[in-house]
Amino acid sequence: MSPLRPVDEVVEELLGQVVVSKQTESRSLDDALNCCAASDIHSSVNVPPDDNSAMDGYALAFSDAMLDHAYPVSDRIPAGYVGRKLEPGTVARIFTGASIPEGADTVVMQENTKLVDQQVELTQLPNKGENVRRRGQDIEQGSIILTRGDKLTAKTLGLVASVGVPSVEVKKPLKVAIMSTGDELVEPGKPVGPGQIYNSNRYTLSAMIRTLGFEVVDLGIVEDTRQATLEVLERAAGKADVIMTSGGVSVGEEDHVKDAVETLGRVDLWKMAIKPGKPLAYGNVAGKPFFGLPGNPVSTFVTFHVVARPYLMAMQGFSRIQPETTTAVSDFEFTGGTRREYLRVRLHNRDGATIAERFSNQGSGIMTSVVWADALAIADVGQTISPGDALTVLPLTGL
Repeated sequence: MSPLRPVDEVVEELLGQVVVSKQTESRSLDDALNCCAASDIHSSVNVPPDDNSAMDGYALAFSDAMLDHAYPVSDRIPAGYVGRKLEPGTVARIFTGASIPEGADTVVMQENTKLVDQQVELTQLPNKGENVRRRGQDIEQGSIILTRGDKLTAKTLGLVASVGVPSVEVKKPLKVAIMSTGDELVEPGKPVGPGQIYNSNRYTLSAMIRTLGFEVVDLGIVEDTRQATLEVLERAAGKADVIMTSGGVSVGEEDHVKDAVETLGRVDLWKMAIKPGKPLAYGNVAGKPFFGLPGNPVSTFVTFHVVARPYLMAMQGFSRIQPETTTAVSDFEFTGGTRREYLRVRLHNRDGATIAERFSNQGSGIMTSVVWADALAIADVGQTISPGDALTVLPLTGL
C-alpha cells in the first residue's frame, strides 16, 4: 500500500504543473468584479486633483490666523466649484471636498468658529495646513494603483474608478466544467427513491467556482456507464479550461471516471493525508486539467478549498493564490491521527481573543457542520490540541 501523501506536498506538485492562462479581454468596471488584472493599472491623474478641504469650515491664510478678530467672508465655495483668489484678511466659507482657493492654506472647521454680525471669529487657532487634503495625497499621477495578478474587488474597483478608468484588461475568466457521477443522485425538486440522495455537490461546487470569479459549465449528472462518461468528458474538454468531478474516482466497478479519463488522457489517483477527504484524482482530458474530488459532501468542500482552489487561482494568473490563514485559541481538546484534519469551527470573540469552537460531529457527510462553521482549524498529523492552544485557521469568508 502506497503511503499517504502530505497535503502541502500534493499542492506544491500541482502548482508546479500549472500553465497560466494567457487569454485576456477588456471589461467595464461593472463587469470586472472578481476578475484578475491582466496588466498594471496606472493613474493618469492626481487624487485629489487639487488641494481640497477635509471639513466644512472656513479657508484662510495661516499667517492671518488670530483669536478675537472678526473676518469678513469674501467667498462661498461648495464642492465642485473653484473659488476666487482669497482677499487678504478675509476667510472663505468652504465645504468638504471643495478646492482650496489661491491665497489660503488652512481650513478652520466650523465647530471652532462663531458668527458675529455676519463675520467669523476663530474660537481655536488651527495648525498650518490643518484640514487640507493635499493634491495627490491619495494617488499620485503616474503611480501604479493595481498590479498584474491583483483581484478586482469592490474596494479595488472603486480605486480604479477614482482615477477615471472606465474599463480594465483582465484575464478571461476560466471556464470550469463540473459533472456529477452516480445513479444514486437525484436533482432537488424530484422525488428520491430507495438508495437515492439529492445531488448537493453540484451546487456546492458551482457556487464556490462562481464565487472565485470563474465561469461554470454545468454538465449535470452523468449516467453510470463507461460510454456516457467518455462522451461527457469529451464534451467538457471542448468547452472548458478545467474539468472537475465529485465522486466516481474509486476502484469500484461502477466508477467509470478513472478509466474514461485514462482513455482520453492521463490520471493519477493520489491518497492524501487529509481528513475529510483522501482520494484525489488529477490528470488531463484531451490536454485539459482534470480534478476528481471525493464524493462525500464535506470532503468535496474541503478538498476544493485546500487543493483545487489554489490551482485554479494560479492558472487564472492571480498573484495571491492561497487562502489566507489567521490564528485562534482552541476551546476544545483534540488528538490528531495519521492525516491532517480540517476541523469545522466557529470563531467567537472572548475578552479580546478569537476563540475557536468545534462542531460536535466532524463526519465527512455532515454538511451542516460546514454551514455552521465560519472557519477550518488545521490539526496536523499527531497534533495534540488542548483548550488555550493557538490554532491556525482558514476563514471561510464568502463561501
